[in-house]
Amino acid sequence: MIWGYLQYRLCGRYRLRIGGGGPGLERPPAELVSTGPYAYTRNPMYLGHLIFLTGLTFTFQSWLAGLITIVVALWFHTRVLKDEKKLIQVLGPPYENYLARVKRWIPGLF
Repeated sequence: MIWGYLQYRLCGRYRLRIGGGGPGLERPPAELVSTGPYAYTRNPMYLGHLIFLTGLTFTFQSWLAGLITIVVALWFHTRVLKDEKKLIQVLGPPYENYLARVKRWIPGLF
């Protein structure tokens, strides 16, 4: 759980420092962030959140927490697909190259 929480917080700070913008896509980053954790996965903040929720599920051995984790993962995936379309419009070809180079969720897998 600690790993997931720290990944979420530290990746968020890194993205704001390097790319600007706001915490969500209401104020998208001014430039592409493709270094640091973003060189390995396109969504390290969401991934950190899912790691945290998975830890919570196992810590409390809760089916409810597991269900919440699955629902949140599906919601994040749907949001990511929408965000990627918006970021292609905002950041253009550099972002399209980034999509081809870096996996959406798990480095080296998918």
